[in-house]
Amino acid sequence: MSALAAYDVILAPVITEKSSGASESNQVVFKVRLDATKPQIQDAVEKLFGVKVLAVNTLTRKGKTKFFRGIKGTQKDTKKAVIKLAEGDKIDVTTGI
Repeated sequence: MSALAAYDVILAPVITEKSSGASESNQVVFKVRLDATKPQIQDAVEKLFGVKVLAVNTLTRKGKTKFFRGIKGTQKDTKKAVIKLAEGDKIDVTTGI
């Protein structure tokens, strides 16, 4: 996988209170493409950051229906990946991808 293809799989880091707490147990959370598979996500993270990935867990959030000023709209579906890193490896998501 080339570096450009890796950037197509990993879209953005998820920086929330819960994901910051997960970093204490050597985990990182990224927003990924909806059609990305676990092996693709693992290859992309290993290629971009030079770390060893032990496990990849994914979750897909279905888009919600919302009303804004009386107009109905739908949010997009999103997919997140929780990456468990090997002991001693670290990714600093605050520096950006």
